[in-house]
Amino acid sequence: MSPDKPTVGSPEYPTPDEQFWVDGVGVYGHFTVDSPSDDVVSYRYEFLGGPYGTVSAPRLGAAVTIPYLPLTSGPKSLTVHAVDRSGRSSAQTQYDFNVKSGRAPVARWKLDDPAGSGSAAAETGTAARAGTGVTFGGPAPSGTTATATAALDGSAHGFLTPDAPATDIRETFAVSAWVRPAETDRNMTVASQDADGEPEFALGLRSRDSGSAWTFSIGDARVSGGAPETGEWAHLLGLYDAETGLAHLYVNGHETGTAVRATPDDASGAFQIGRARDTTGYRDRWHGDIGDVRVHDRVVVPNEVAELALRKAKSLGHWSFETATDGASPEQSDGPPLRLGTGASIYRGSDGSCIPELDPDCPYVPPALVGDGHLTLDGETGYAAADGPVVDTADSFTLGVVVRLADAEPAHPMTALSQAGEHTDAFRVRYEPSTHAWQLVMPEKDEAGAPERVVSQIEAADGGEGQGHRLAVVYDDATDTIKLYLDGYTNAQATATLPDGWHSAGALQVGRAKAGDGWGEYLHGDVDEVQAYSGAFRDRDILGLGWGTEPCLC
Repeated sequence: MSPDKPTVGSPEYPTPDEQFWVDGVGVYGHFTVDSPSDDVVSYRYEFLGGPYGTVSAPRLGAAVTIPYLPLTSGPKSLTVHAVDRSGRSSAQTQYDFNVKSGRAPVARWKLDDPAGSGSAAAETGTAARAGTGVTFGGPAPSGTTATATAALDGSAHGFLTPDAPATDIRETFAVSAWVRPAETDRNMTVASQDADGEPEFALGLRSRDSGSAWTFSIGDARVSGGAPETGEWAHLLGLYDAETGLAHLYVNGHETGTAVRATPDDASGAFQIGRARDTTGYRDRWHGDIGDVRVHDRVVVPNEVAELALRKAKSLGHWSFETATDGASPEQSDGPPLRLGTGASIYRGSDGSCIPELDPDCPYVPPALVGDGHLTLDGETGYAAADGPVVDTADSFTLGVVVRLADAEPAHPMTALSQAGEHTDAFRVRYEPSTHAWQLVMPEKDEAGAPERVVSQIEAADGGEGQGHRLAVVYDDATDTIKLYLDGYTNAQATATLPDGWHSAGALQVGRAKAGDGWGEYLHGDVDEVQAYSGAFRDRDILGLGWGTEPCLC
C-alpha cells in the first residue's frame, strides 16, 4: 500500500485561507512536510518555478523541513509526494501560498541633501550627522534615480553616521551604495558597523599588489572582486545570508568573487558611512562620492540587485533615413542630421498610391528596409556622417543599425558604423568576407597598429535580398565588456573584455572606416535605423532596436 499523503505547513508562508499575502521576496520560508505513514524514507517536492528535489527523512517516518527563498512575488505552490522504503509514492499534496514584493530597506540615506547641510536625511531609519569633510550636492550617476550624491574628502572629518546600528547583522542583511572613488591605491570604506576592535562588517575597496578590488568583509571572512577605477561609478552590494551562512559581493549588479562562510558576532555599535573602526580609532576613510546608501534586513535577490545597479540608457540620436534635404538626413528628435556623401542617396518605397495586386499597370516598388525609406550606398564614395562624435567611447554606449549588403560575395571588408580617434577608429562594425562574419572591432588604444579586440557573428552576405540584419553593439564600461548582437542575439564568440575604453573625438560614420590618412571599407548596400545611446543596453532591450521606434527600456 502506498504511503498516506503528507501534510504541509509553514510559519512564514501560511495558506491564503490564513493570510492572503505574505512578506515576501527575499525572506526564507520553512515548510514542514509529514506523512502519517511510519515507513516514509523521503519526500519529493517541487516549488512552482523551482527549485525541486528529494529530501531524505532523518529517520524512518520522520517529518522534514524544506527551506525556500522566494525570488519573485505572486501566487506560489509546493507539491509534495511521500516515498516509502519500497519506493512507493503517495498521492500528491499541493500547498498554495502568496508572496508579496520584497519589503523596503530598514535604513536608507539618499545623500541628495542640499549643499551646506550638516546631516543626511533618512528616508527610513535615523538621520545621519555629517562631518565637516562631507560636501552635499555632488553629481549623481547618470541613468539612475539618484539626483545628487555626497563627496567625502578622505579626512578624519569625512564621514556620516546615525550614531546607532542600522540592523542586527547576526541575521540576514544587505548593504548597498553608489560609489565613485577619487583614488584606488589605498584601503577605503564605503560603509561599516562598529564593534570592539574591528568593524563587524565593512563594504569598500582594498589595495593589493595585484591591484585594488572591491571587498565585503564580516569579521575575518572577506569576499573580493571587481576592479575599482578612479573617477568611475560603481554600484556595490554586500549580502550576508544567515540561512546559508555565506557572504556575497555584487558589483554593478553582478555577483563577483567567491562567496565565503562568515560568522558575525554581536555588533551593536553605530553604522558608519565613509570609515571603519579598529582598536586605535577610525581608519580607511573614503575619498570620493557616495550616494543612495541602503540597508535591508533580508536577502536582496539577484533580479533586485540588477535593478538597483541599473543605469538606463539615454538616446543620443535616431536616424531613419526617410528623407534628405540639402544633402542631410534629419534626426528623429530634431537633433543634428547625418550628412550624405556623393555616393549616398535616400531610397523611398511605394507611396501606396496604387496596389500591384489590384492594378496590373501599377509597378512593383520594393519596400524600404524599415518604414518608408532607407540609405543606399554605392560602395565607392557613399557614406553618411555626423558633424562630430555621437557616443562617448570612453563610457558605456549602445549602437543599433539595420544593414543589407548588396553583394553575395563582397570583395573586401565593408564597414557599417565607425567613429574615429586621432590615429584609428574607436570602433568599427564591419562585414569580413574572408570569414563570412559581422565583426565588432575595438582597438585598445588610439594608436596605429594598436592591439584590437574583435568579436564576430557568422552570417552569409545578403546579396541584395531580404530585409537585412539588425546589428547592435554594446560597450559596458562598468563590466569592461563588449558585445556584438545579430538580429537581437549574442553569444560567447561575440563577447569580449575591454578593460579601458578611450575617448574618440571623430565624427560618427555610416558606411566607411578610417584608413591611414583617409577613408576605406566603403559599404555597398542599404542602411537604416541608426540608433545611438549613452549607457549599456541589457540583453532583453536589444530586440527593440531597428524597428522605427524607440525601445522600451523597462
